[in-house]
Order: sequence, then C-alpha cells, then structure tokens
Amino acid sequence: MEQRLAGKICIVTGGTRGIGEAIVRLFVAEGAKVYATYNGSIERANQLVAELGDAHLHFSQLNTSSSESIKAFVDFINAETQRVDVLVNNAGMTKDNLLMRMTEDDWDLVLDTNLKSVFLLSKAFSRPMMSQRKGRIINIGSIVGSTGNAGQANYAASKAGLIGLTKSLAKEFASRNILVNCVSPGYVITDMTEKLTDEQRASFTGNIPLKRGASPEEVAKVCLFFASEDSSYVTGQNIFVDGGLAM
Repeated sequence: MEQRLAGKICIVTGGTRGIGEAIVRLFVAEGAKVYATYNGSIERANQLVAELGDAHLHFSQLNTSSSESIKAFVDFINAETQRVDVLVNNAGMTKDNLLMRMTEDDWDLVLDTNLKSVFLLSKAFSRPMMSQRKGRIINIGSIVGSTGNAGQANYAASKAGLIGLTKSLAKEFASRNILVNCVSPGYVITDMTEKLTDEQRASFTGNIPLKRGASPEEVAKVCLFFASEDSSYVTGQNIFVDGGLAM
C-alpha cells in the first residue's frame, strides 16, 4: 500500500508521549521525515529515535512557553530543511485550579504554552508553505475548548482560542492551498489515566456514548487524514474525537 506521507517533512511538537508519540509513530510509518520536539528529559526521545531510525525522526528540545526557545527551533528547522509540509501543534499543558485560586502566572503559562506558541509556530512555518503553495497545519485542541470545564478556565480558554485561530488561519491561507484544521480529543487513555481507579475511570466514561476512552492512535489517525491528500478539500474544521461526548 502506498505511504500517504511519503517524502513529506512533518513537524510534531510534544512528540515523546501520548497523542504526540502516536502521531510521530504513524507519520513515520506513512513515509514522513518527522522533526519532533520534547521538553524535559531526552531519554524517551532517544529511545524513539533508536526504534524508528534517525533517517526518519529527529528530536529537538522545545519549551513552547518561551518565545526564545521557539525562535531557536525555527532557526534550526530553516537551516535543516528548505520545506515544511505539515505542522502539528500538539504540545500543551494544564495548570488546573478554580478561578478564585488560579494565579496570574498559571493563567499566562497555560495560554503561552497552548495558544501563543501555536501563533508563533504557525506564523514561522507558514512561510515555506506559502512559497510551496501547499501545506497543512493541524492543531490539537480539546473538547473543553467547546464545552468548558470547572477548574480549567485557563486550559479551556487556550483551547477555545485555538478553534478561533484555526478558522482564521484557514481563511487567510486558503488562497495558498494551506489547509488548517483542529482535532479536539475527549477522554484519551494514556499512562496518566491508566493510574486511575476503576471507579474514577467509570466516572469519566459513564457519559461517553461509546462507553470508553480513545486510544492515542485513534486521535493520530484523524491527524493523518488532515495531513494527507485524503483531506484535500477540508479546511477550517474542528473535529471532535470523543466517542460522542460533546454531542
């Protein structure tokens, strides 16, 4: 079967665990050269490179809350490759608290990490895409960007802003054939959620029509759709991958 991303240069932020790792693995399997990022220990990044091969995968350290770190990463990519076909803005974080207890620093950190970084990275990597007159930008949102969630005002605001940014960029870039879409997962089964008790897990899945969480691979497959030619007439969309939770 033909690889859907053969020869493509893809950037994936936050690529060492969960959804990001699943995207990296799937994109490499589909023939892409992936430039992924990590923030923190390089150990997991090195393990993935050893497994998938340095001809197909390269990791750079990136703190998406830092404009300086983003600039250094952009400069590296520009020196390393003359084209960028796909940008997946996956890196994100939470700093949960009730509004009355949330600090201004925690608000700023989450908005900078989850939203401002997407603005900066999309602005930088849309330039080669415009020259190519083709590209894909895929933003990883969350259903709480549409539904809200108590104790996550900063996170929900960042993901709601991501939807508006996605739609605005889709309109700006359409004339250059750059497609911009958002993937918004619900409850995803990760190493963190595996540590929940059966009772806690049941409380999460009880309201999901499919009665289960998503695997990271199920989210990655939607990203592959948006990265490939299968989505050549789709832009400005926010797709829920939530088992029907947000209906």
